[in-house]
Amino acid sequence: MNIVATDGFALNPGDLNWDEINKLGEVTIYDRTSPDEIVPRCSSAEIVLTNKVAFSRETIDHLPKLRLICVLATGYNIIDTIAAAEKGIIVCNVPDYSSSAVAQHTFAFILEFATQVGLHSTSVHNGDWSRCADFSYSLSPLFEISGKTLGLVGFGNIARKVAEVAQAFGMNVLYHTPSPKNITTARYVSIEELFSESDFVSLHLPLKPDNKEFVNMNLISRMKKTAFFINTARGPLVNEQDLADALNSGIIAGAGIDVLSVEPPPPHNPLLSAKNCFITPHNAWMSKEARERIMETTYKNINSFIKNSPINVVS
Repeated sequence: MNIVATDGFALNPGDLNWDEINKLGEVTIYDRTSPDEIVPRCSSAEIVLTNKVAFSRETIDHLPKLRLICVLATGYNIIDTIAAAEKGIIVCNVPDYSSSAVAQHTFAFILEFATQVGLHSTSVHNGDWSRCADFSYSLSPLFEISGKTLGLVGFGNIARKVAEVAQAFGMNVLYHTPSPKNITTARYVSIEELFSESDFVSLHLPLKPDNKEFVNMNLISRMKKTAFFINTARGPLVNEQDLADALNSGIIAGAGIDVLSVEPPPPHNPLLSAKNCFITPHNAWMSKEARERIMETTYKNINSFIKNSPINVVS
């Protein structure tokens, strides 16, 4: 099997290895691949591994030998799965590899808003404590998250893990999905109620054609002025100008963002200069443990395909 990884650096910047996958065929690993390099590099590939390099219908049409696309992630919106299916190409993903990592990242945002560790550490290192007349001080209101309400939009594996952590902290958990789940650990509400009642709103759902920018001023303006918005899902779910306007005008208290509509972001993205907006570079998924799970599952996806028993098929 001729196997090509188009953007292997994100998965393995050097702390993992490709040894098991190398046993499955002739493997070529590219750290990064630009759009105009996809076809030349993958023209002989029977199997392609991709994280964020997109495979459109036009690209797929130019790869006649391609039989399997392994997405090195859970979300597969970068693949035209309809075009792949028409060509008989199987598309596999890696489900549920990052639930713990993304839940941890979600709470990193929540706890930063509540305790302002970074702000106070910087203050101490700048000498403010040494000059202080008192043994203790606070630069911003600190609050406990116990008793606060967390609203989860989506309730898949990641959101369920977030809910578990929230309950350990004593938070109340709301959720919204297209239809209620048979669960007792969180309360189902409408999307409008979720945005209105929550102290923290956190997105955990895939990007689809019908939910692009569904988080807009109409929903954001329903939030409490003391509430915080968190997105570790997909950037295009949010109208970024509306969110920036809400932050700058005090409609909501803050935002924690791990994903943006264009990545890397152009300098003019309005969230880069918005008030009280913490932004991380789409790395909620990047714990070493999570990446090890991706590598292991990708090996299983390829090996199962070779044995004519494909798994984790999304096409």
